[in-house]
Amino acid sequence: MSKAIRILVVFMVLMFSFSIASAAAFRVGDQGSDVAEIQGRLASLGYDVTADGDFGPATAEAVKSFQASRGLDNDGLVGPSTYSALLGKSMPEVSRGSSYISRRVVQISYEYLGTPYVFGGTSPSGFDCSGYVRYVFAQAGVYLPRTADAQYEVGYPVSRGELRTGDLVFFSTYEYGPSHVGIYLGDGNFINASTSRGVAVDSLYSSYWNSCYIGGRRIM
Repeated sequence: MSKAIRILVVFMVLMFSFSIASAAAFRVGDQGSDVAEIQGRLASLGYDVTADGDFGPATAEAVKSFQASRGLDNDGLVGPSTYSALLGKSMPEVSRGSSYISRRVVQISYEYLGTPYVFGGTSPSGFDCSGYVRYVFAQAGVYLPRTADAQYEVGYPVSRGELRTGDLVFFSTYEYGPSHVGIYLGDGNFINASTSRGVAVDSLYSSYWNSCYIGGRRIM
């Protein structure tokens, strides 16, 4: 085997291993006993984390700090290398059940079509945009921050072409930055609590929403 071919094979193996490691990792949005165990270990090492089983931004920051202290890639993901360094054992299979949760989110989101918009509203008597998203996800067992800008920090970014049902979509509307949020439904549509129509379905590609769209985030 020539040197050039050997180098190519090694490169392909490394890239394959990297893709597996990236996919098989605990990350923001994950929940459960495995996450609680990770948090408990971080807390025992002095990091400011609560072992509540909810992998949120604070846990990700603690993971990054731990990774930096051990010379690991500080990406905030608990993959096999980070898991082994943290807990001293092999990492279990990561099972999110994201498809089921995504379906539940969409199903629940439709139950509130027509609910009026209320600034600061967080209940079925009236929602603002982030209050609606937070309420719907909570009904599906996923707990998000209260405001659109805080929700924009959860999960990881996805391009418009990669959006999947249940992703969050963000817009810069009444102020600069992520000031409006909705839930992606597929086929270019999303559901949101809008000031003009309350909870309604809109298109990402309408002239208004397309002009102020700033990105999508995946949390499941």
